[in-house]
Amino acid sequence: MMQQNQIARLFSTLLSIGLLNTSLAQVTPQKPVAIEVDLSVDKGPIKPIWAWFGYDEPNYTYMKDGKKLLTEISQLSKVPVNVRAHSLLVTGDGKAALKWGSTNAYTEDKKGNPVYDWTIVDKIFDTYIERGMKPIAQIGFMPEALSTHPQPYRHNWKPGDNYNDIYTGWAYPPKDYVKWGELVYQWVKHSVSRYGQKEVESWYWELWNEPNISYWKGTTEEYIKLYDYTADAVKRALPTAKVGGPEVTGPNWDVSAKFFKAFMDHVVSGKNYVTGKTGTPIDFITFHAKGAPKLVNGAVQMNMGTQLRDIDKGFEIVASYPTLKHLPIIIGESDPEGCAACSEDLHPQNAYRNGTMYSSYTAASFARKYDLAQARGVNLEGAVTWAFEFEDQAWFRGFRDLATNGVDKPVLNVFRMFGMMQGNRVAVKGGLAYDYARIRDQSVRAEDDINAFATKDSKTASVMVWNYHDDNLPAPDAPVTVQVKGIPGAKVLLQHYRIDKQFSNSYEAWKKMGSPKTPTSEQIAELEKAGQLQLLTSPEWITVKDGAVNLTMELPRQGVSLLKFSWE
Repeated sequence: MMQQNQIARLFSTLLSIGLLNTSLAQVTPQKPVAIEVDLSVDKGPIKPIWAWFGYDEPNYTYMKDGKKLLTEISQLSKVPVNVRAHSLLVTGDGKAALKWGSTNAYTEDKKGNPVYDWTIVDKIFDTYIERGMKPIAQIGFMPEALSTHPQPYRHNWKPGDNYNDIYTGWAYPPKDYVKWGELVYQWVKHSVSRYGQKEVESWYWELWNEPNISYWKGTTEEYIKLYDYTADAVKRALPTAKVGGPEVTGPNWDVSAKFFKAFMDHVVSGKNYVTGKTGTPIDFITFHAKGAPKLVNGAVQMNMGTQLRDIDKGFEIVASYPTLKHLPIIIGESDPEGCAACSEDLHPQNAYRNGTMYSSYTAASFARKYDLAQARGVNLEGAVTWAFEFEDQAWFRGFRDLATNGVDKPVLNVFRMFGMMQGNRVAVKGGLAYDYARIRDQSVRAEDDINAFATKDSKTASVMVWNYHDDNLPAPDAPVTVQVKGIPGAKVLLQHYRIDKQFSNSYEAWKKMGSPKTPTSEQIAELEKAGQLQLLTSPEWITVKDGAVNLTMELPRQGVSLLKFSWE
């Protein structure tokens, strides 16, 4: 194998004779990175904040690839996975389309009397419950019969159209808040009747989506009023139910922060629109955080710092309310950018989605969410990855999804890795270039972010190691040493899983096939196999010396390894 100094000389030679462009040459070879994991330094239980997923199109839930993916998501986690979907109260025929969904849960007869039909909502939630999953029951959007501005209602947006075309009659306040409250009450009562009180008590009922932008065509005060009527209805139907909001997006944006604080002020000291008393019920707090990729000289450049600043500001706002600081926080959407349905062919900055850049970004960013929450002293419960699947679309079209045509993409394997990490977090240190604060403030624009996240329980330890950079440019593999201290016993079994261009990567397998538009059944079987999490090498028993083991590996840029140690 070529040594690091040889690689550096080769880069220099290629540059001098003009065979390497400047942008690539600026990527200097990595120095060896030493990572130290100490199993004896306990940092408290690991909350499975990664076991949360969501998507725009609720009717995909019970379609063929939707069911398949939900089954796989449910199986990658030891704990129940939480699922959030838009449009659960939208009027329509239940046909799926991009950025659209409907259930026809609420209509009115000719005399204006409510007509409730839970058939499609039940079909969606049944699919979750059958798999042991938990709904984040998003209360929205506005049924056509209740909207103050019902027409136009059904949009026909497609990639390339003006994104603002999606905001139609479903985004407006109700013409009758009492009828709205009754709708919510009936939904919760129906859910208890169908699934049982204990089950529904484990759900999260949350109001709307991103009301600080065009998803809500009302004012901030009208959202607050809607929340009061919603929370009152949920609690009347099931006093022990969990209700929350406000699902604002981008708290680091002053407009969003203003909305967020107005809502929180009302929760603490506002006059309730329903009861006339001070404050309103809230059991958890939600907001969204997104990154901002762009093209630089034809290559994708991510911006993890933008996402972490949103998260940090959201945590800061919650922490500023002493009576609410303890409440669980759910980052209702937590992603590298904003539009899952905006495909790579029309938005080339989204080209990160099919390959390993999405998986390494996910590993590196989730680890920092724990650190940000700890630094602000808040209670982070979950971070929703807003990615699912898009039924019957072209293969690897570049949507932000976890699978394409039933074949898992590399990013899903990071969640499989997280699902194998149990017990308590333990200390990670060493010659590491970044911590959460540096990435929040500067993103990852200098050295590669080569770091780890580690856990331990009574019989196992797991170390996730990643090599991430914002720039999707070629770079030499990084030599990494991992020392794990505090291991009991004389021998441990090591299983080394890997996501890179060769392993756990259906996209690279598809490209090697010639990127077929219509793969054969044999090719699909091969792609399905390539989409699973794979071992880098065979499992091996390693001798422990003085309670420690030392490993050396070469980790490609945008690669992720999981080292799982087991002992008797």
